[in-house]
Amino acid sequence: MSEPELPESAAYRQLDQLVHHLGEELAGFRRRALAAESRVRDLESAIQLGGDSASLERLRVLEEENVDLRARISFASGRTRQLLARVHFLRQQQSRPVPGAAPSARS
Repeated sequence: MSEPELPESAAYRQLDQLVHHLGEELAGFRRRALAAESRVRDLESAIQLGGDSASLERLRVLEEENVDLRARISFASGRTRQLLARVHFLRQQQSRPVPGAAPSARS
Protein backbone atom coordinates (compact mmCIF):
# COMPACT_ATOMS: atom_id res chain seq x y z
CA MET A 1 0.00 0.00 0.00
CA SER A 2 1.06 3.52 -0.62
CA GLU A 3 1.90 5.80 2.19
CA PRO A 4 -0.49 8.70 2.77
CA GLU A 5 0.84 12.04 1.61
CA LEU A 6 2.12 14.23 4.35
CA PRO A 7 0.51 17.68 4.62
CA GLU A 8 3.95 19.27 4.35
CA SER A 9 4.48 17.57 0.94
CA ALA A 10 1.24 18.97 -0.49
CA ALA A 11 2.04 22.44 0.80
CA TYR A 12 5.57 22.16 -0.60
CA ARG A 13 4.25 21.16 -4.06
CA GLN A 14 1.75 24.02 -4.01
CA LEU A 15 4.47 26.45 -2.96
CA ASP A 16 6.74 25.05 -5.70
CA GLN A 17 4.01 25.61 -8.32
CA LEU A 18 3.43 29.17 -7.09
CA VAL A 19 7.15 29.91 -7.24
CA HIS A 20 7.34 28.41 -10.74
CA HIS A 21 4.36 30.51 -11.96
CA LEU A 22 5.79 33.62 -10.35
CA GLY A 23 9.12 32.91 -12.05
CA GLU A 24 7.36 32.64 -15.43
CA GLU A 25 5.42 35.84 -14.74
CA LEU A 26 8.59 37.62 -13.67
CA ALA A 27 10.35 36.47 -16.86
CA GLY A 28 7.42 37.87 -18.89
CA PHE A 29 7.64 41.18 -17.03
CA ARG A 30 11.38 41.24 -17.64
CA ARG A 31 10.92 40.68 -21.40
CA ARG A 32 8.30 43.42 -21.52
CA ALA A 33 10.51 45.79 -19.51
CA LEU A 34 13.50 45.14 -21.78
CA ALA A 35 11.35 45.69 -24.87
CA ALA A 36 9.93 48.91 -23.37
CA GLU A 37 13.40 50.17 -22.46
CA SER A 38 14.58 49.44 -26.00
CA ARG A 39 11.59 51.30 -27.43
CA VAL A 40 12.26 54.27 -25.11
CA ARG A 41 15.90 54.39 -26.28
CA ASP A 42 14.75 54.31 -29.91
CA LEU A 43 12.21 57.07 -29.30
CA GLU A 44 14.72 59.21 -27.41
CA SER A 45 17.18 58.84 -30.29
CA ALA A 46 14.47 59.71 -32.81
CA ILE A 47 13.40 62.73 -30.78
CA GLN A 48 16.99 63.97 -30.65
CA LEU A 49 17.05 63.63 -34.44
CA GLY A 50 13.76 65.46 -34.79
CA GLY A 51 10.91 62.98 -34.37
CA ASP A 52 9.72 59.42 -34.34
CA SER A 53 10.22 57.02 -37.23
CA ALA A 54 7.03 58.12 -39.00
CA SER A 55 8.08 61.75 -38.66
CA LEU A 56 11.58 60.95 -39.89
CA GLU A 57 10.15 59.16 -42.95
CA ARG A 58 7.86 62.12 -43.65
CA LEU A 59 10.86 64.45 -43.27
CA ARG A 60 12.81 62.37 -45.81
CA VAL A 61 9.92 62.54 -48.30
CA LEU A 62 9.55 66.29 -47.79
CA GLU A 63 13.28 66.83 -48.30
CA GLU A 64 13.12 64.89 -51.59
CA GLU A 65 10.14 66.99 -52.68
CA ASN A 66 12.02 70.14 -51.66
CA VAL A 67 14.99 69.20 -53.87
CA ASP A 68 12.63 68.55 -56.79
CA LEU A 69 10.77 71.83 -56.27
CA ARG A 70 14.01 73.82 -56.04
CA ALA A 71 15.13 72.33 -59.36
CA ARG A 72 11.79 73.18 -60.94
CA ILE A 73 11.93 76.75 -59.60
CA SER A 74 15.46 77.15 -60.92
CA PHE A 75 14.40 75.93 -64.37
CA ALA A 76 11.30 78.17 -64.36
CA SER A 77 13.38 81.19 -63.28
CA GLY A 78 15.84 80.61 -66.12
CA ARG A 79 13.03 80.19 -68.62
CA THR A 80 11.33 83.35 -67.34
CA ARG A 81 14.56 85.32 -67.77
CA GLN A 82 14.83 84.04 -71.37
CA LEU A 83 11.26 85.07 -72.15
CA LEU A 84 11.79 88.47 -70.54
CA ALA A 85 14.91 88.97 -72.67
CA ARG A 86 12.89 88.11 -75.79
CA VAL A 87 10.12 90.55 -74.85
CA HIS A 88 12.72 93.23 -74.18
CA PHE A 89 14.36 92.52 -77.54
CA LEU A 90 11.03 92.61 -79.39
CA ARG A 91 10.11 95.92 -77.76
CA GLN A 92 13.47 97.36 -78.80
CA GLN A 93 12.93 96.12 -82.36
CA GLN A 94 9.43 97.54 -82.39
CA SER A 95 10.65 101.01 -81.36
CA ARG A 96 13.28 101.16 -84.16
CA PRO A 97 12.26 102.24 -87.63
CA VAL A 98 12.71 99.56 -90.25
CA PRO A 99 14.96 100.80 -93.08
CA GLY A 100 13.06 101.20 -96.32
CA ALA A 101 9.63 100.97 -94.70
CA ALA A 102 7.08 103.76 -94.57
CA PRO A 103 6.90 105.50 -91.19
CA SER A 104 3.93 104.35 -89.14
CA ALA A 105 1.59 106.68 -87.34
CA ARG A 106 1.79 106.17 -83.58
CA SER A 107 -0.62 107.47 -81.02
